[in-house]
Amino acid sequence: MKNKSLFRCALLLAAVSPLVSNLSHAQKGDPEKMKTGQNFIATQTYPLEEDRKILAAFDGLRTADVVDGMDAVGLFGRGLMDHEVKPLWRDTKEFKHRIIGIAVTARYVPTQEPPPGIMDEAAYDAWAGKWYNERSSEPFIPMLREGSVLVMEDAPLADVGSIGSANIMIWKSQGCVGVVTDAATRDSDEIITQEVPLYSRGVSRGIRPGRNELESVNRPVVVGGVLVKPGDVVVADGDGVIVVPRAYALRVAAYAHKILEGDKNARRDLYKQLGRQPDKSVQ
Repeated sequence: MKNKSLFRCALLLAAVSPLVSNLSHAQKGDPEKMKTGQNFIATQTYPLEEDRKILAAFDGLRTADVVDGMDAVGLFGRGLMDHEVKPLWRDTKEFKHRIIGIAVTARYVPTQEPPPGIMDEAAYDAWAGKWYNERSSEPFIPMLREGSVLVMEDAPLADVGSIGSANIMIWKSQGCVGVVTDAATRDSDEIITQEVPLYSRGVSRGIRPGRNELESVNRPVVVGGVLVKPGDVVVADGDGVIVVPRAYALRVAAYAHKILEGDKNARRDLYKQLGRQPDKSVQ
């Protein structure tokens, strides 16, 4: 019995030791530095030429193909955003609603500030302008470039339209190929008319002042239940949104193209059998 007790104690110590070691390691942080906030996931930066290489590798791929590619490299079920994050509009002829891009991220959070109360028009305009400039601005705009997709974590319950018909066109003019958010958009009719790809949970009406504040830019965000790091690859279409970790991008794309070409070849034969004219989906 004594030997059994000693054996059990040894097993317990072996199980607890890593935990004690981890706790000891965690306590080595600088408390003064952490008092003012500390990030633990580094933001990597990448040259435009590398982005172009990755975007070329993903050219023409669908979300479903990329999911298969993720499976092939062992990332089963990873990167798939919630089904509620869906396209605001769809084009099933030219597929203009689809997104293949490199993530630039921004995080907006619900404000704790009280409503400003009743004021005259001039005072309200001044208050709103100050809020835009100091609390809920868009400093990510200079980071947008050829092939960027803006991924925004926002305040989904605030009924706030951080995305509108004007600023989404500004982003597009900087090279942004589309926007993905876990919140909503306003000016939805105009955005559909302008044909800027946008994936969101729905539509909203309010503006940012009094509703949200910018927390960070180009830091990891969580959108649709998925971690998105700056530089990750984002692919979106009618099936939804998937995020590919940068380190796996080229391997995922290579396998995904094999799936896509197999699908196209099979459907071309079926089109012929059925007398259907080829469309862009089989080209």
